[in-house]
Amino acid sequence: MSVYLLPINIAVIIFCLLSFFLFIPWLVYSYRKYGYLSIWASIVAYSFIFYMLSALFLVLLPLPETRNTCAMQPPDTVHYTLVPFSFVRDIITSSSVVWSQPSTYVRLLTQSAFLQAAFNFILLLPLGVYLRYFFQQRRYWKRALGLGFALSLFFETTQITGIYGIYNCPYRIFDVDDLILNSTGALFGFIIAPVILALFPSRDKLIAKANKLKESSLVPPLSQLLAVIIDYFLIKISWSLTFGLFTTSEFAEIVYKTICFFILFLVVPLIWDGKTIGTNILRFKLIHVDGGAPPWQSLLKRSIALYLPLATSWILNIFDSIELDMNSILYPYHVWTTMAIFGFLVIMWAVLFIHTAVILIKRGKRNFYFDYVADLVPRKK
Repeated sequence: MSVYLLPINIAVIIFCLLSFFLFIPWLVYSYRKYGYLSIWASIVAYSFIFYMLSALFLVLLPLPETRNTCAMQPPDTVHYTLVPFSFVRDIITSSSVVWSQPSTYVRLLTQSAFLQAAFNFILLLPLGVYLRYFFQQRRYWKRALGLGFALSLFFETTQITGIYGIYNCPYRIFDVDDLILNSTGALFGFIIAPVILALFPSRDKLIAKANKLKESSLVPPLSQLLAVIIDYFLIKISWSLTFGLFTTSEFAEIVYKTICFFILFLVVPLIWDGKTIGTNILRFKLIHVDGGAPPWQSLLKRSIALYLPLATSWILNIFDSIELDMNSILYPYHVWTTMAIFGFLVIMWAVLFIHTAVILIKRGKRNFYFDYVADLVPRKK
């Protein structure tokens, strides 16, 4: 069992890292495709990624400790098996089952040949279920069989080539039975998928809900928040790829980000009909409460409302980073000031977090504070 637990544990670790980096791109994709964050679509997408990682690692891991795998094997080692259905012979010859006595069939569960064949059959069975969810109709069973075969062939080719030359000899054999069992498992999963998928919302329901939301001008609050995050992320990336490569000055970083902030949140929507890069990606724009284009005064108020919490954190963090000698007469005041700064930041971000949570719970019935003070409302393009 530990042979299977190691690859799955590694898949969990890699999956967690990928989930962190893919979270924002997935939110963008979800809102552009469906107009809302579909929990079910998210479960399908993330579980599919985890499944594919697990399947790959189950096939490849554990890796040999050395690249010179040829030295670990006899010179006459055969790295492939091309006789189909050899697993049937192996099960029969290595089994202690008495075929005329059904009560002995349970012994198969302890036979390595049977368990290996069962594992190869089950390995791509979930793939068939996912393919049925994506393709919907049963008439695409040939595609499921072909994709199952193609993925199995990829696994076997990866093994026979020593992960494409990383190892000088294969450390696992190319087995035609694996191709047969993997492909059959994928096809079987495709056939039985409706029994499993009946427990969950169908793609048709997701698309129907998306079409209904597209008819509404209401922009989900998470989409609004995501647009702000994208815009701010662009500012951070631009700093890291330009001046951030040449200086570590916190003052220079604040000045740069401040200039970019007001360009992105004030100038760009002013000349781009109420759209920032983030809102354009999420397919909505800002309008004044009276229905007209946002005036510069409103955009300025919104920019300041968004900027103040960030600027406050930047400035207070710089002040907090000042170090004084413990013997200095100002040291006690510095300690109390530092504690006050920390307390203020905690309260400020806690209030913003609660405000954001309330808006998300209200599902668009209330506006974020930065749009409220600026008399702006988001509307789909």
